Amino acid sequence: MSKTEQTLLQENSLTAGESAKENPAGEKCDPAELIRAAFDLPLQDVKSYSPLTLAFLGDNVYDLVVRTILLQQANRAVNTLNKKKSAVACAEFQAQMADRILPLLSEEELGVYKRGRNAKSYTTPKHAKIGDYRKATGVEALMGYLYLQGKTERILKLMKIGLTDTDLVGN
Repeated sequence: MSKTEQTLLQENSLTAGESAKENPAGEKCDPAELIRAAFDLPLQDVKSYSPLTLAFLGDNVYDLVVRTILLQQANRAVNTLNKKKSAVACAEFQAQMADRILPLLSEEELGVYKRGRNAKSYTTPKHAKIGDYRKATGVEALMGYLYLQGKTERILKLMKIGLTDTDLVGN
């Protein structure tokens, strides 16, 4: 890692006393920081992003966690993987997840969730109630925000709670 990359990673310190974990080689392994450093991207104030922009990213963060869990559980046919993923990556399930994690959110996280939930979306849900769709957008905005903050462990903790009692996590 170059001096510039090391400086960039140090300058982008994480909030709330959280720090990116290190791998066995002692290197930082926060994905957002690594991507910024590898592509020499400027640091942005995460709070400046619109809630729908955060949800755009958070949708993929959520999806990546779910897909990783599914792949680590067993080598399955892709069709089976897609069915299992779709069961927990839909607005209806994400709305239920929101209800589970809301009491655990900090004021800052709750604010991000509410901004996402209340954002004016220019798309309409095809297979979901509008209330569920909005809650799902709030969850996705929160996931995007936490990802950009380098709070991967927080994402995983919230998702584990939200996915409890499903085929992915169990009790």
